[in-house]
Amino acid sequence: MNQTEFSTLALDNALIENLTSLEYTRMTPIQATSLPLMLNGKDVIAQASTGSGKTVAFGLALLARLNVSHLAVQTMVICPTRELADQVAQELRRLARAMANVKLVVLCGGSPTAAQTATLGYGAHIVVGTPGRLLKHLEQGSLDLAHLNTLVLDEADRMLDMGFAYDIEQVVSYAPTARQTLLFSATYPSAIVELSQGLQQQPERVSVADEHRGDTIVQLLFEVSPNLRKQALATLLAHYAPRSAVVFCNTKRACQEVADHLNELGFSALALNGDLEQRERDQVLIRFTNGSANILVATDVAARGLDIKELAAVINFDITQDPEVHVHRVGRTGRAGMQGLALSLYSPQEAYRVHLIEEYQGATIVQGSLADLNSNTPPLQPEMVTLNIAGGRKSKIRAGDILGALTTDSGISGAEVGKINIGEMQSYVAVHREVANKALKHLQQGKIKGRIVRVRKI
Repeated sequence: MNQTEFSTLALDNALIENLTSLEYTRMTPIQATSLPLMLNGKDVIAQASTGSGKTVAFGLALLARLNVSHLAVQTMVICPTRELADQVAQELRRLARAMANVKLVVLCGGSPTAAQTATLGYGAHIVVGTPGRLLKHLEQGSLDLAHLNTLVLDEADRMLDMGFAYDIEQVVSYAPTARQTLLFSATYPSAIVELSQGLQQQPERVSVADEHRGDTIVQLLFEVSPNLRKQALATLLAHYAPRSAVVFCNTKRACQEVADHLNELGFSALALNGDLEQRERDQVLIRFTNGSANILVATDVAARGLDIKELAAVINFDITQDPEVHVHRVGRTGRAGMQGLALSLYSPQEAYRVHLIEEYQGATIVQGSLADLNSNTPPLQPEMVTLNIAGGRKSKIRAGDILGALTTDSGISGAEVGKINIGEMQSYVAVHREVANKALKHLQQGKIKGRIVRVRKI
């Protein structure tokens, strides 16, 4: 039997069968190297990037140790951002669906603390959250870690970059010392070594090469003077016309300036940075991932943890100072066997950074010429438009309810309806641009689950 198949692991048959139903049969490199160690109870420090399958790796390990008959918090997963916490929680729920009554609670900022406290009062097996909100619940006594057996730190390097070291230390002080601690990080700076020494017992280190094969990503460099950088970016977007692109900037200020400039030129761009309110962040990510905007301008910190499976292009508006960060930026495109495109702008003064990146990758990057590109192509418009519905899980609204309301007696087909996101109080549905106005009017004049709801276009 192939040793990279999940069926070779010492997992319950129900978990294996569920993995098969999810079409997870063969392990990724990080899963194959870390899972046997984790299932054997070892502390593990694993270096793995977003999209490598790390959530399934630690998810299976923690579920294998879970005693569902004991209603107490047995696992805690700490994440740097609410977005990543939501993604992790969603994947854990998928992995646990063959197990009866697994209770998982997400504890992040942006949601009322009182409502989370009430939910915790009903009991939980797994909590997933951000350091600050976890600490708040621990301090007020609504979260009890006395029975914790597995602690997971996901994107640990980013949590340190975001200044969460103290909060993590305080959160972990509430946990039993006799536990398994799993630490996942995309990079391996000295700060991670120090963090591991304070949290783990004789950890096994696992590191796998980036899974994104170089031959699936075309990398090109474009030299430009600093004062022409925004113009050069617009030229790249006009010429290559990617259906979806993440533009990386090194500062929050640059993100907003670049997004504003692109929108003035007729592109559909959204800025993602730490200054946004949580609801604004949610809406930005929903609009980008559902195809209602095709350009996301972000810093590395803001974009960390976002797993966008079909990203056509990555553009480095600012070249990064860290070659390892460059590799992780570029690795977001060209996934699942698709061809990816990575374009980088740099000034003559930044040539040394390019050399460091080439040395780190072990390969030179092809130089492109902006003068050879066609900048006269009209900006590509997104295929979809997002409608915001004032109602969500609290109103018992489901995706099927929204789809039914949209397609019944409207002349709108299911094929013209895209991704549907259901939140606690708000829901979002993507519809094709050609039918957006018709869909908006139909929902405003109709009902969802027998109730009139407010609907607007965003």
